[in-house]
Amino acid sequence: MSAERIGIIICNRYHNCAGGKCFRAFRNREGAFSIYKNAEAEIAGYTSCGGCPGANIEYLGEEMAKNGITSVHLATGLLVGYPPCPNIDYFSKYLHERYNFKVVSGTHPIPEKYKLMHEKLNTWNAPIWDERLQATMNDQETRLAYN
Repeated sequence: MSAERIGIIICNRYHNCAGGKCFRAFRNREGAFSIYKNAEAEIAGYTSCGGCPGANIEYLGEEMAKNGITSVHLATGLLVGYPPCPNIDYFSKYLHERYNFKVVSGTHPIPEKYKLMHEKLNTWNAPIWDERLQATMNDQETRLAYN
């Protein structure tokens, strides 16, 4: 079986992000990367959405497909930003339908400080958020380690 080739898409608000938490989580198979605990996998692409409403999504999908990406992770920053990305569901559907990527919400575990603030703001009260956040919520100790 060949290695899973992963692409990461970050929110353009964080376009200067060096990916430290994402790469650490991948190396440790934490957060949404825990699905690869027993699999051969590599990160083969890392880019931003291009800014609202997703100016780079079509191009990056094509480029990632050409480079053998099999799974795309929509970075945790898209979930925890203020506000969270309003286009995340569309990105997920488009990338799956157009390029047949497996699309995963999240990368690294959600830092505790973001969880606490979004609870105060009531951001994640709708039922859809349970599914979106499931792979990245983790336990408090892990969330604190990603603060």
